[in-house]
Amino acid sequence: MELQRLADLSDDELTRAYAPAREPWLRVNFVSTVDGAAQGSDGVSKSINNDADKRVFDALRTNADCLVVGAGTLRTEGYDVPRLPLVVVSRSADLPPTLRDAPRGRILMATVASSDGLAAAREHLGDDNVLVLGEDEIDLPALKRELAERGWRDQLCEGGPSLFADLLAAGIVDELCWTIVPRLAGGDAVRIAVGAEVDVALRPALLLEQDGTLLGRWLVEPA
Repeated sequence: MELQRLADLSDDELTRAYAPAREPWLRVNFVSTVDGAAQGSDGVSKSINNDADKRVFDALRTNADCLVVGAGTLRTEGYDVPRLPLVVVSRSADLPPTLRDAPRGRILMATVASSDGLAAAREHLGDDNVLVLGEDEIDLPALKRELAERGWRDQLCEGGPSLFADLLAAGIVDELCWTIVPRLAGGDAVRIAVGAEVDVALRPALLLEQDGTLLGRWLVEPA
């Protein structure tokens, strides 16, 4: 696989370079330092990303049908309401404050039947926008199917690390988009996957470079 310069690709070429191999397609996008830190010293990923990462980040969002993010990451990173439909993954069904004024239908909640916040989520988001997927644990394969049935076949997940590990354990991740910025963090920073123990084989499909930043597509090999 040849290393390509990100700056040499037009926006249309970048879109084609990241085209899904099939549908539905669930990709997870992360940025980290060279030593694996998924966050800066302030605890958020924004402090380690850069212009190269932002360009691919924006391209992935522009072409995705929906965005899937864990509630903890939404709160930590201070997400605003995105342009595309946002699926909040939360067993507690707790909607982050920054999303509570979103227009009806822009935010979905994926949760469980035993959640104490289920009734409040239904009242706030509407019954059709609350996906009850399991009794105590969220059925992640069912979530991928449900989103595809809604016509959202290019599914983009932005974490967090525990949700990524759970998605890998469930066997439903098709691709990791991973930016490595040329920095070291040390300390005890969180990695891009934390929690569930997995052993997942990956195949590199694309490697881009800009000013020392590496941006790659890693496809999940069938088990």
